[in-house]
Amino acid sequence: MKRARLANGLDVTAIGLGSAPLGGLFTPVSDADAEATIERAWTAGIRFYDTAPLYGFGLAERRLGTFLRQQPRDSYAISTKVGRLLRAPDGAAAEDDYYKSGQRERPVFDFSYDGVMRSVDESLGRLGLDRVDVLLVHDPDDYYDDAVGGAFRALQRLRDDGTVKAIGAGMNQSEMPVRFAETVPVDCFLLAGRYTLLDQGALDALFPVCTAKHIGILLGGIYNSGILANPHTGAKFNYQDADATLIARALELDELCRRHGNELKAAALQFGMAHPAVTVAVMGARNVAEIADNIAMSQTTVPQAFWQELRARNLVDARAPLPGGA
Repeated sequence: MKRARLANGLDVTAIGLGSAPLGGLFTPVSDADAEATIERAWTAGIRFYDTAPLYGFGLAERRLGTFLRQQPRDSYAISTKVGRLLRAPDGAAAEDDYYKSGQRERPVFDFSYDGVMRSVDESLGRLGLDRVDVLLVHDPDDYYDDAVGGAFRALQRLRDDGTVKAIGAGMNQSEMPVRFAETVPVDCFLLAGRYTLLDQGALDALFPVCTAKHIGILLGGIYNSGILANPHTGAKFNYQDADATLIARALELDELCRRHGNELKAAALQFGMAHPAVTVAVMGARNVAEIADNIAMSQTTVPQAFWQELRARNLVDARAPLPGGA
């Protein structure tokens, strides 16, 4: 599989496995299915794995660690996140709206220096690893000052002493990462859902500053939580039910794909990967079939006529580079 340089001598595969689905996002995933999914990703050549304490409240980290600690440590790269500590509530744990993992612990925001150091130690314990390669501040949307004054100070120390190779933030917005890029010496951002066939907001400021500063983009949410994989009434966009306007636009894109004999998922994935700021496409999967499908969508030939019509009909931002230079 094609590789690219992310930062500080860290090479990563062009496709990575995102582990939120393995943590039971929206629907539970069995231990057997999780293990088979990770193993299939490995045999397919995927060597970049992204996780977080939030994903299944520790379950995704545990599942990834069970497999990865059996592999040569220098043969893969793994990222996890900081900003949420997992703590058991005093009473019964309420059912979560997103993660169906069966875990009792629940996340508590903590972007302080000490909180981040505790978070890293606890993640390593769940993973069963002695180090991770990439650390990302996770969703500090309402905690900018805490992230700069606390979390990023901790991450810079860990990078400076060689504990990790790359630091950055993982967010579902493109505006705050621009502020981080201008304030903190970051190496990368995991950008979820903000550079897709339905949302190209990252072109306004984030991608230009990342290109100028050689900051890598780990691109997640390429299907916008599912609407670009299967557009229909009730489809998700940004983890919520999509509104009628978004569904109509996704259906228009799907119809265009069908007319040109290609799949919307292939167009969505290859559109994201075509931007030079994007280093890794982080693709979630909950079973072996989804891993195989992700690989297939990256390799499927999307006709140039499709990209040309997409451009001609102004269905994407004119600044967005398209595969093959269309």
